[in-house]
Amino acid sequence: MITFKEMPLHSRVWVYQSIREFSKNEITQLRNKTEGFLSEWTSHGKTMNACIEIFHNRFIIVCVDEKTTSASGCGIDKSVKFIQQLESDFGGNTSLLDRMNVAYRKNIHLNNEVGQGEIISCPISELKNALTFPEIQKGITVFNNLVNTKAAFEQNWEVPLEKSWQYEKYI
Repeated sequence: MITFKEMPLHSRVWVYQSIREFSKNEITQLRNKTEGFLSEWTSHGKTMNACIEIFHNRFIIVCVDEKTTSASGCGIDKSVKFIQQLESDFGGNTSLLDRMNVAYRKNIHLNNEVGQGEIISCPISELKNALTFPEIQKGITVFNNLVNTKAAFEQNWEVPLEKSWQYEKYI
């Protein structure tokens, strides 16, 4: 199986965010289910050159090299049905398809060094309310789940709040 690191930068990406972390047991189940799906995933009868990775025990990243096989409507439909099945398998408290949920990370400041803090998921309306407090705005990074290529994912998926679309829209 190809890994996310091995995928070319032009590969198309879809980001699905859970509103909670998956447990270690669930991560194992997710990996088994994704391997099964990937071994059978086709678009117009052609096997997809693709991978599915889990980041931060919360984000499911689907990545497809469309230069080898286009992720046409039927191929995309199959992947969405797979994500719907995962959502069903792991309970409604994952909300993988709810695009009104966002995630941000409160960075930890200790001895003038910044460390990675807890990832928090919430409805976008709650983020909007939280961001009205300047002390909350400091040191927050947000996840841009709208990225659509591997290159964009690597450069713009987790960004400082002030460089995010959420900041432009709500601050």
